[in-house]
Amino acid sequence: MTKKIVSGILFRFALFCVLIAALPAFSQKKYEYKTVPNDPLQARIYTLDNGLTVFLSVYRDAPRIYTAVAVRTGSKNDPSDNTGLSHYLEHMMFKGTKNYGTINYEEESIYLNKIDSLFEVYRSLTDTEERKAVYKVIDSISNIASRYAIANEYDVMMSALGAKGTNAYTSVEQTVYINDIPSNQLERWLTIEAERFGNPVFRLFHTELETVYEEKNMSLDNDGRKVMEALMQGLYPTHTYGTQTTLGSQEHLKNPSLKSLEEYYDSRYVPNNMAIALSGEFDPDMAIRLIDEKFGALKPRKLVPYDVPVEKPITSPLIREVFGPDAENLRIGFRLKGYQSQDADLLSILNMILNNRSAGLIDLNLVQAQKVLSASCFPYIKQDYSSHIFSGSPKSGQSLEEVGKLILEQIELVKRGEFPDWMVSAIINDLKMRELRSFESNSSRVSTMLNSFVMNMPYEFVANRLERLSRITKDDIVRFARENYGDNYVIVYKRTGVDNSV
Repeated sequence: MTKKIVSGILFRFALFCVLIAALPAFSQKKYEYKTVPNDPLQARIYTLDNGLTVFLSVYRDAPRIYTAVAVRTGSKNDPSDNTGLSHYLEHMMFKGTKNYGTINYEEESIYLNKIDSLFEVYRSLTDTEERKAVYKVIDSISNIASRYAIANEYDVMMSALGAKGTNAYTSVEQTVYINDIPSNQLERWLTIEAERFGNPVFRLFHTELETVYEEKNMSLDNDGRKVMEALMQGLYPTHTYGTQTTLGSQEHLKNPSLKSLEEYYDSRYVPNNMAIALSGEFDPDMAIRLIDEKFGALKPRKLVPYDVPVEKPITSPLIREVFGPDAENLRIGFRLKGYQSQDADLLSILNMILNNRSAGLIDLNLVQAQKVLSASCFPYIKQDYSSHIFSGSPKSGQSLEEVGKLILEQIELVKRGEFPDWMVSAIINDLKMRELRSFESNSSRVSTMLNSFVMNMPYEFVANRLERLSRITKDDIVRFARENYGDNYVIVYKRTGVDNSV
């Protein structure tokens, strides 16, 4: 980057800081908030007039603030004819606005509008030669437009603030943008972020497309990802948990649409579908005023609710096979109810009875007894459904079928109550210790608060989780296992071989 461009970036950054003083004062406004008794985070939960949710937790271990701007949207919400949009939009939200990320937006916009229109023409064509010809024009105009763009101006401004860990991630039900900033830079960070989320410009689309292509190409060669996708497709043949992936389908990625991206942003990136979470050293009364000043102008919009498909029961084992160069392994998945149900709580305890890295049934009977090369399990809890996922790898000369049988036998032990009576209470105590330790990290504190927002549940439900778990008994676990773990599973055998589907 040239010294001239860097100088321009720092000038605009300074201008942002000057504009802060021109914003209206909110010092007289009263802000009501909710708290939860005995909450170790002592979080304040606000809802602004435009529907924006705000979580504030003061933790004065260092003069820094861990920040997150979350949008309650992910691959679950992608249009069925345009999968991968949530992930792609995450990338584009780093490209700037009319006021930064460009040396001359007025001139740049002429070319950006042409690119927008040409991509719509490109995706409507089916003839290979016609598509090549249009893409060549897109390539040419994108090259001209790129001369106006400052690709990483957002990152430079964050660095000027002293921010660390600037990043973002997209998953099934959320897209989250994170920064770790000095405590004395909160107002400047909010000024930049309000501009970023209120007025994004999707420039450098052509270049970013190549980055997403490469991510998708790498996933096609990743045996672990292929196994997980096959498992989800088996468990959720109707729900987008199984029918769509975060990276999107190859066909949709090959036919991109800026128009669809903009429409998706307009429908999902609205304050009543967003949250800001802060944990660190700051004055919460001042912080909420600043957040309202910067983000209060965003306009809410009516959201189209997600229509949750009802999956048919799995009545017999569903077997899938995946081929690839990696060593053979397997995954087994059971489908259960979602986050708001008691299933999610019982699943958390049951999982640790089976696998807690030291004294679980899988740990003792399979791994430490060296009956398999490796075996484990984990809960995959989402808003609408949960999954209990088991994995295993065979020893030399052992078949995947044998590994699967051994894992399923450990579940049968739980169903018969063949585990120590003290184990449930020990697990609860262990979970309490882990949680308290995790709250020494601002990132973990933010993650806990955002869990309430993403799962669309009252914060009390999240904060009282350990209290609910402490009431679970051995009899509850045995009954839960008997009712939910039978032949109703999907098993994916990852075999070594050539994958002819790629």
